[in-house]
Amino acid sequence: VSVLSDREREILVLLANGKKNREIGKLLHISTRTVDTHRTNILKKLAVKTNAELVKLAISSGLVSV
Repeated sequence: VSVLSDREREILVLLANGKKNREIGKLLHISTRTVDTHRTNILKKLAVKTNAELVKLAISSGLVSV
């Protein structure tokens, strides 16, 4: 998770907490497309393919709790 930028980490936490791209965009004052671009970059950097894997990684890294 250390390879992520602060913004990507912020988005990862919101995704792991079940927020939708549109909700994240509104919270962070960015477009839904920008959120999706960040999500795609996060997936590539962490070498995972699904949101479920992202959530698992966020939990194991201590970014979110169950």
